[in-house]
Amino acid sequence: MPSIGQFAALACIWEVTARKPGNVHRYQDFADVGLVDFLASALAIVSVFDRAESRPVGETVLEAIRATRQVTATNTNLGIVLLLAPMAVVPLQADLRSGLGQVLNGLTVHDSQAVYEAIRLAQPGGMGTVPEQDVHEPPTLPLRDIMALAQDRDLIARQYVNDFQQVFDLGVAALIQGLEKTKWLENAIIWTYLSVLGQHHDSLIARKCGRDEAAEASRQARAVLDAGWPDRVVGQKALAEFDAWCRARGHERNPGTTADLVTASLFAALRQGIMKVPSPWPWSL
Repeated sequence: MPSIGQFAALACIWEVTARKPGNVHRYQDFADVGLVDFLASALAIVSVFDRAESRPVGETVLEAIRATRQVTATNTNLGIVLLLAPMAVVPLQADLRSGLGQVLNGLTVHDSQAVYEAIRLAQPGGMGTVPEQDVHEPPTLPLRDIMALAQDRDLIARQYVNDFQQVFDLGVAALIQGLEKTKWLENAIIWTYLSVLGQHHDSLIARKCGRDEAAEASRQARAVLDAGWPDRVVGQKALAEFDAWCRARGHERNPGTTADLVTASLFAALRQGIMKVPSPWPWSL
């Protein structure tokens, strides 16, 4: 069986390689970050996540971002690391969902301090200031309590509060549905991406462009699925139009939070044995 670190890297590689609208993928880079940066980041965190079970969540987050900074100049994986780190603590032989709940309940102020340092090091886009527990000030609450303060504006923070509900009940379920429907791994990943974005506004778009733009991205994601993607030509056209809309303003409309949740869903599916490696599904048409 692959290690936790290998599961993490594989989830990252599968997610970034799939041709998702508005994201970096194997045929599309951004001006300041490209596929090679994301692949290098996936490899950089393997050894960190292989040691996650024996260290606090916050330390795993910080060490993963430090390792990433050794191979990339921009933020490629902060959201991914924040989502994967609590799951990686759960031993492989334990039930992931129940074990994760225990991990989240045990988070401390020390975890908050390490995560704040990691956020400052990663320098994610669209970060402003908040009146309580701002990332530029020393945290005074356990990490789960701090995430609760941000849950209404950040979908990643919400996972720390609701025991990763969107990952398990939406993301993993959509992966299973996508595999059954499309029979292709890449299309199942895109299906999951559209399903998650269709139900939840992307936090990164909301921070950079506002809630109206985030709502429009979700509307277009739903429209692609409603148009019959991937089976119908009209659905394929809707996907291409959505991609063009996302890229019309550089990567301000990049649904990056949604992509992070897809990676977390892939990791959870791999970790639970729902998705197998080597993969029995062909990658793409």
